[in-house]
Amino acid sequence: MSARIAVLISGTGRNLQALIEACADGRIDGHIVCVLSNRADAAGLERAQQVGIATEVLSHRDYESREAFDTAMIARLLSHTPDIVVMAGFMRILTPAFIAAFAGRMLNIHPSLLPRHPGLRTHEAVLAAGERKHGATVHFVTEELDGGPLIIQDELIVRADDDVMTLAQRVMSGIELKIYPQAVAWMARGELELAGRQVRFKGQILAGPLGRDAVEEKFR
Repeated sequence: MSARIAVLISGTGRNLQALIEACADGRIDGHIVCVLSNRADAAGLERAQQVGIATEVLSHRDYESREAFDTAMIARLLSHTPDIVVMAGFMRILTPAFIAAFAGRMLNIHPSLLPRHPGLRTHEAVLAAGERKHGATVHFVTEELDGGPLIIQDELIVRADDDVMTLAQRVMSGIELKIYPQAVAWMARGELELAGRQVRFKGQILAGPLGRDAVEEKFR
């Protein structure tokens, strides 16, 4: 049965667009049942609306606490009965209650080679440190910020002439837009699951994150 996918965004929705396209052409055996944003001006909402996907807007500023906001989000999402919850540039730290509500079925993509550089401003951090490699990682969401079990990551070589904008663009177009739809596709097929603090992929516990060679040709 086709997986029901909810996507959380705060911005332009480039990863969302990649997921929309992968669902539309059958690479992901699923369909996006709603896109939720904490910002009414998030450009990604229009991407969803243009193809008839339901959208939800909840401003965190309308709630007295993080817990109250997350409780409202849980209710909105549960009304769409999602099988998978995908974080795609959702710029809010989630409460334990929210994570528990969707435990084992929530994915995030982070623009660094985790566990290096969790949190914000990863491209700046890589350049400031003079690092040779940079990339992105898909992981399960747990209570530890950007610390959930790693599923897949890919890397690129930092160029001498890279700045924050060029590096961010290269990571997005060359890595994120490929490995995130792939991970969601695995999840939708039932090939990927969280087993305690470990990742089980096609029945086997992973010793470390999958790499570029695991990406199917249709996602490259």
